[in-house]
Amino acid sequence: MSETLHKTPLHALHLELGARMVPFAGYDMPVQYPLGVLKEHLHTREQAGLFDVSHMGQIRLAGNDAARALESLVPVDIVDLPVGLQRYAMFTNEQGGILDDLMVANLGNDELLLVVNAACKEQDLAHLRTHIGNRCEITPLFEERALLALQGPAAVTVLARLAPQVADMTFMQLRTVELMGTDCYVSRSGYTGEDGYEISVPANVAESLARCLLAEPEVQPIGLGARDSLRLEAGLCLYGHDMDQQTTPVQASLLWAISKVRRADGARAGGFPGAETIFAQQRDGVARKRVGLSPQERTPVREGAEIVDDHGQAVGIVCSGGFGPTCGAPVAMGYVDVEHAALDTPLFALVRGRRVALKVSKLPFTPPRYHRG
Repeated sequence: MSETLHKTPLHALHLELGARMVPFAGYDMPVQYPLGVLKEHLHTREQAGLFDVSHMGQIRLAGNDAARALESLVPVDIVDLPVGLQRYAMFTNEQGGILDDLMVANLGNDELLLVVNAACKEQDLAHLRTHIGNRCEITPLFEERALLALQGPAAVTVLARLAPQVADMTFMQLRTVELMGTDCYVSRSGYTGEDGYEISVPANVAESLARCLLAEPEVQPIGLGARDSLRLEAGLCLYGHDMDQQTTPVQASLLWAISKVRRADGARAGGFPGAETIFAQQRDGVARKRVGLSPQERTPVREGAEIVDDHGQAVGIVCSGGFGPTCGAPVAMGYVDVEHAALDTPLFALVRGRRVALKVSKLPFTPPRYHRG
């Protein structure tokens, strides 16, 4: 199996560290290390965890029309994105559904750096080339760059030993930083709810940098298992699970990610695929929406479990679920009819034919600790 899968530049290191490898988005990826998912999760919350996220797709856009061109595909303010900052964005389709979610950074000199999901990167590249390929230069960096994420409260201490200037960065800032003699793009961001950094590094330097970071006493390698439980506790969506091409940003409770200037009453309203559908949903509401769910017993509630009301009527479905080690209890997210979406609404999930009591809960389950300055 592993012979048919792509491998990141850290593949040999994962094997050396005793990782259990699994297929993920076409890559052979570490799901956990000998420490185990529970301890990896808690270590990231308490100190610092290093994640290999090199399977994600990095794409560079260049040209004086690049920002305006990209803005035609996303409901986000790209034109006025300051140099040295990045922003969360979504590609939408003509029905307002989400084709993928991504990060967009302004590198300066009319260059943007996009980080897209691994499973979507080829389709995203084709989408960009089809719609704006005549307006800017589009360069995939899939093979030449790796991506590491250093997450947790000790991340700043660890990375500042290599580059003291990273301590001055705030959430969503991005800088070119020299690490081990090599220029890297370093952003203060991540996918865990914790403070931390994502480091875009040339592929041939990735293993050396990873070994250097893992040599620090605060750092442990962390696999996909803990990455999933960390992002779930942080209330963060996973593409293909918590949102997809049939789900709009309004239904996904991602209205905050639609920039004010791009909304119906904004200075640059619309102009992106599905805008009218999304504006209508903002105005009139939606029939279903994503909510947090707290199981009222120790039984984890998994993706795909049907959600019913106290009369047994189907009212929704679980999109992500599992045990939250920081919470010390199961946590989940799901889509429910808006009539059942109010906080503390009692519901039930059907788990192997048994009803498990749920309560609609506030997201995130753990408070974010981003460094906003």
